[in-house]
Amino acid sequence: MLLEKFFKPTSFKRVSFFIVSDIVFSIFTIYLSFLLRFNFSINSDFLLSMQKMIFILIPLKIAIFYIYKVYFVTWRFFGLVEYRKLIEAHFIVYFTFSIVYFIFQDFFYPFPRSVIFIDFFLSIFFIGFLRIVRRLFIERGNFEKTKKALIYGVNNRAIQIIKNALNQEIEYYPIAILSSDQKSIGTYLSNIKVYDLADVDELVKKYNIKSIILTQESEKLNTLVEKFHRLGIKDIKRVQTFKEEEKPQLKDISVEDLLARKPKDLDKKAIKDFIKDKTILITGAGGSIGSELSRQCVKFGAKHIVLLDHSEYNLYKIEQELEGESITAVLQSVANRKLLEKTFKKFKIDILFHAAAYKHVPLVEENIEEAILNNIIGTKNCMDFAVKYGVKKFVMISTDKAVRPTNVMGATKRVCELYGQNLPTKKTEIVSVRFGNVLGSSGSVIPKFKKQIKKGGPITVTHSEITRYFMLIPEACQLVLQAGSLGKGGELFILDMGEPVKIVDLAKKMCELSGRDDIKIVFTGLRKGEKLYEELLINDADAKTKYDSIMIAKPTTYNINKLQKQIEKLLQDEDKITILKKIVPEFKHNSI
Repeated sequence: MLLEKFFKPTSFKRVSFFIVSDIVFSIFTIYLSFLLRFNFSINSDFLLSMQKMIFILIPLKIAIFYIYKVYFVTWRFFGLVEYRKLIEAHFIVYFTFSIVYFIFQDFFYPFPRSVIFIDFFLSIFFIGFLRIVRRLFIERGNFEKTKKALIYGVNNRAIQIIKNALNQEIEYYPIAILSSDQKSIGTYLSNIKVYDLADVDELVKKYNIKSIILTQESEKLNTLVEKFHRLGIKDIKRVQTFKEEEKPQLKDISVEDLLARKPKDLDKKAIKDFIKDKTILITGAGGSIGSELSRQCVKFGAKHIVLLDHSEYNLYKIEQELEGESITAVLQSVANRKLLEKTFKKFKIDILFHAAAYKHVPLVEENIEEAILNNIIGTKNCMDFAVKYGVKKFVMISTDKAVRPTNVMGATKRVCELYGQNLPTKKTEIVSVRFGNVLGSSGSVIPKFKKQIKKGGPITVTHSEITRYFMLIPEACQLVLQAGSLGKGGELFILDMGEPVKIVDLAKKMCELSGRDDIKIVFTGLRKGEKLYEELLINDADAKTKYDSIMIAKPTTYNINKLQKQIEKLLQDEDKITILKKIVPEFKHNSI
């Protein structure tokens, strides 16, 4: 135990070793300098001057090295920057010694001045060489414990990853860099060669590669990951976004990364102009969509944000996250008309984002009255007060399940769409934005699958053919803001969700990414209100906006007085499904 403690490296031991080794090397270089100066035969007259140089130069060197913090660099961090600092310190040492010599020439006489220059170069070489060799020795031992990896992407992130690897800050050692950019192929990045992506098979076999680090985004990420998996590379990391002064973090590639779609026509200027310096009310602010809308509104410069939610815990979480921003948290239900009106009276709202709704299909099927109260009445209350109190823009979050709905949740959202399109709005512009599932939201399939995989399975999927549209929450919310900036009132915007994804394929991909080939997939059958395929468009008459990612559905005219009476009846009658079908004729209730 004492022996282990004795050999344990400490800062004091490292500095002591540096000082002792520098003294030894300095004595050696001074002696060698005199040998070289006198052709390896030093005249006895100069032995005394050599001793004087040793006793004056070496303490001076140690002192300046210490002041210059040369001794405070650990072995594994010694690189070009530290070597440059060592050279600068040498210049100061030998310049100072030269001044001392010229002032006290009589003291040194006889003294060959050329040895100052000879020793300067010898000292830089040998003292620097010790540190470089020591680092290479440490790295060789450490790199044997690291994982050989390829890097995909030629950029600053790749450079940073290489630097982190050399400093043993990550457990990977880059062997080569892959790129699809023909201009980069054949070049070197931090002394590591850049190869064509097509050469990946050869590199994997040659170096037995099991890991890869992705430093750049790719539209063909799915294809890339599949290619790497076929080659036996299971450990795939991506570099999270980082600022130049921060150390990049490595994260396992996730199914969210594979399904993510980056809208090419995201207009951040339009969003900023829409949000900046506005007072904004967000209902359902603690939910997945509402909380992200809150973050985005802060990001784009909202003057004040009113966060409204009936869940105490969810509201607390988003309030704590946005602490320090201009926000007000209101614990309230949109179904409580009396309290809701007080909120509208208190705050002069410019924009309202209505994200409050019950969205989980099976739960809504079991709690129809609550769903009608929260989804329809809550939305109606918000729209009515928005018009009454002069809210300039009302943006309702809708769903693809409102298209030819087979469940109560979708039917309630379709009623809200109809109400928003046909309500006399005075100066208030009411628009709805319809999109599919968002990745990672509460109650969504991905967190459920992750939990099941962690437990060792099985993964439960309702049907082998069931498909859904997916989008990342931040992307969806940014497009919601962009659609809101477009609206003039009465529009039903539809976000382009890309291609639908088979849930069983999603489950298989998640098993593959987790390295669990042993997880079984069990089909449990469709649940109440669930359908195989979701739709975003009602018919071919839907129009495009100036953005390809946002379309407008053909408006549906509905007598608002009739709709209001039907909503009242919906609250009173027991047979709520029949009344919903009268309001939404395309509603085909799947009650299995």
